[in-house]
Amino acid sequence: MRKVFMALLVLVTLTSLKPDRLTTIFVIGDSTAAKKDLSTGSPERGWAMALQEYFDSTYIRVDNHAVNGRSSKSFIDEGRWDKVLSLIRPGDYVIIQFGHNDEKAQPARHTDPGSTFDYNLARFVRETREKGGIPVIMNPVVRRNFATKTVKNDDDEALRNTTFADGAKVTEGDSLIDTHKLYAVAPRDVAMRMNAHFVDANKITHDLEQSLGVEGSKKLHMWYKPGEHPALPQGRQDNTHYNIYGAHVVAGLLSDALVKEIPVLGKYHIEK
Repeated sequence: MRKVFMALLVLVTLTSLKPDRLTTIFVIGDSTAAKKDLSTGSPERGWAMALQEYFDSTYIRVDNHAVNGRSSKSFIDEGRWDKVLSLIRPGDYVIIQFGHNDEKAQPARHTDPGSTFDYNLARFVRETREKGGIPVIMNPVVRRNFATKTVKNDDDEALRNTTFADGAKVTEGDSLIDTHKLYAVAPRDVAMRMNAHFVDANKITHDLEQSLGVEGSKKLHMWYKPGEHPALPQGRQDNTHYNIYGAHVVAGLLSDALVKEIPVLGKYHIEK
């Protein structure tokens, strides 16, 4: 009888130690964070694919809804935000990171900083709060742009269809050049106006790429010479999208910044 009692006591104790439910960190954004199709063997990864590794999965679940090619506008128009909104429960977090595609000229994606871009970001914040969630705005991560002259960039998504030989022939200097301009500023402005959490992903990744330099920064991205990777026999020069290594490095840095901004997450943070 005593053995049965002790077994029941252990079971009750273990059950009581389990959280009532997981807290979810939702991620909405573009290809720099997005899930990738791994069936081709491509090493391309979004940084949010690696974010779970930096949080204890017993308590925190990362649910990545970022999608290649989306802007704040198209993410809403396609019903993707409505889907995320339906899943948010009180105490969950929503990381909001757009900008790369809001910059594009296509009407289906384009927004203007100080106007429609800000409005969409504010909507994400407001509606997250209405569901009891906690919004976290991040501005866009940088592109690896050391070009001494401006390089025209109509569509980051088209980079996947290029080879190493197709890469832009540019002269590179020692300083990383900004490509986002006001699209990196507007998220901070919205966060300040709405008293929302903000993580300066633009500065964090700028400092990372600059510290690695012209050659070292290539190791973060889909930058492969012909024959370097079996899934990319003709290579690629892609200064926007991360490879496996890059995604993990960026996810680690952004998780550190997230914990600094929201200290309560610190007890679930895994440092590597």
